[in-house]
Amino acid sequence: MVEEKNAMLINILRQVPLFAQLKDEELRCINQGEEIWLEAGEEFITEGKSAESFYILLKGQVRVTKKLAENKETAVAHHDDGTFLGEVPILLNIPYEVTIRTSKQSHLFKIKKETFWQMISTCPSVTQQILQTMAQRVQLVQNISQQHAKLISLGTLAAGLAHELNNPAAAAGRAAMHLNQIFTALPSRITNIYQHKNMTPQQLEFIFNLEQNLMMQYSSESAAASLSSTNLLDPLTQSDKEEQIISWLDTHGVADGWKLAQTLAVVGLDVKHLDDIMSNVPLGSLPDVLSYLDARLSSQVLLNEIKQSTARVSELVKAIKTYSYMDQAPIQEVDIHEGLESTLTILGHKLKTGITVIREYDKSLPHIRVYGSELNQVWTNLIDNAIDAMNGRGKIWIRTKQDYNHVIIEIADNGPGILPEMQPHIFEPFFTTKVIGKGTGLGLSISYRIVVEVHKGDIIFSSKPGDTCFQVRIPIHF
Repeated sequence: MVEEKNAMLINILRQVPLFAQLKDEELRCINQGEEIWLEAGEEFITEGKSAESFYILLKGQVRVTKKLAENKETAVAHHDDGTFLGEVPILLNIPYEVTIRTSKQSHLFKIKKETFWQMISTCPSVTQQILQTMAQRVQLVQNISQQHAKLISLGTLAAGLAHELNNPAAAAGRAAMHLNQIFTALPSRITNIYQHKNMTPQQLEFIFNLEQNLMMQYSSESAAASLSSTNLLDPLTQSDKEEQIISWLDTHGVADGWKLAQTLAVVGLDVKHLDDIMSNVPLGSLPDVLSYLDARLSSQVLLNEIKQSTARVSELVKAIKTYSYMDQAPIQEVDIHEGLESTLTILGHKLKTGITVIREYDKSLPHIRVYGSELNQVWTNLIDNAIDAMNGRGKIWIRTKQDYNHVIIEIADNGPGILPEMQPHIFEPFFTTKVIGKGTGLGLSISYRIVVEVHKGDIIFSSKPGDTCFQVRIPIHF
């Protein structure tokens, strides 16, 4: 009876491509296993559990999944009759890296780890096929995980960019709506001035000249402030000027002076200008004159706000194009600093929480011939990791220099550092120092591949509390 059962099992195993070329005596060695029958949906390999068995799917279908970000399972593969499963973790002496469930009723042959090793040592043809399949499967899982990591990174960047773009876009929209209201009301305010019968041509000329001078002065100052990335007035000075103007307007009987004060202060008008206006316009016309000036000057302020907002949108779009090297060949001559700066712009929303970026650039660096968009992915991973390590507060140093035929880029932070026991594994796939669900463990692995394998460079790091530094060496011509 036992002999008949063994003969039947040998015939079944003979149908499996892995064992098709084996002799009967070799198959008798392998049949030291257990046949199992599972219903659809049953799980027999669980990610993270110790790898104790190797499986051969004699009949049926299975589905392979892997947990990626936020513990969500992603389908990796489906397998049908004749395939084998579970060899990778046994050979690498690691836990199962995937979960496998039956998709329909299935018949499997289960071989314990000890028997698997015996099979590997006695059947060279089986060993060769298993190792070939193993290499393909490891590459498949890694590729899927890397693509998933890129999508997560892209999602993070997209969310940040949406936030960055929304602010100037919303500001421009509000300014345009307010500007429309001003232009609608402006004719009546001009009419109110001309209706003052005792308004002389000289007084009208004074009003319009003052308006033009203030607008020119404001335009010049706002342009200078924009170039130096500063505000026209700091908030405290602005508030003091508004209070002085409100007090003056109240004293001289101008109703709702608080509505006028902000714009008048922004464009540089002060109480001396107000005294000058009062002495140069007819008695009783002051409220109408100031209302007109407020409308005209507000329109200039709003136009400037629209200009700045749209310029910010253009700056972000330019940064995206530079970051991705859109419409350019995959490999090109690049300025390494442009890539670093576009990356900082893309990550701008994460830097605003309390991160100070200190740039120590060697501006004499030559352009280098690289895969620009891939190298920018390296800067994104390193800078983003530094930000996360400091919980959004601290300093990041970005240094560049030349060392013979290499360009060196250093990204350092004053965060808590990487624990010594973690440092030997930092570039390993799927290894992460972040909390579960926050990191995929692929950022530094991908960065290592891009720098070392693609660009023939090197990436090293040193870390202690208060000083973590990643150094990237890229050959000028690779």
